[in-house]
Amino acid sequence: MSASSDLVQRQLDAYNAQDLAAFLECYADDAVLSGLNGDVTQAGTEAIRARHEALFAEFPENKARLVNRIDLGTTVIDHEDVSRSPDGDRFQVAAIYTLRNGKIARVDFARGAS
Repeated sequence: MSASSDLVQRQLDAYNAQDLAAFLECYADDAVLSGLNGDVTQAGTEAIRARHEALFAEFPENKARLVNRIDLGTTVIDHEDVSRSPDGDRFQVAAIYTLRNGKIARVDFARGAS
């Protein structure tokens, strides 16, 4: 596994464990989250922390299963199958990670239908 894939996998594992501290360790201080071709929805680790604290509180059984990964070095693209709970909302997402200096600097999300 490359260093880029390893970093993205560590943050996915932390996301699934709802380990916010380990999750945020993977992100640059000035990282941003955005919808694909859309506006930035969170900027900086404090905004990312707030988003995920709320997400983990609302969906304590939330999991993202990796379907496929493309590693292009400083860009890693994951196709994920996300389930909010065993019987809850389920959807597909493409997460496009841009890496800089060993951290995730940006994530652009494209969400598919439920």
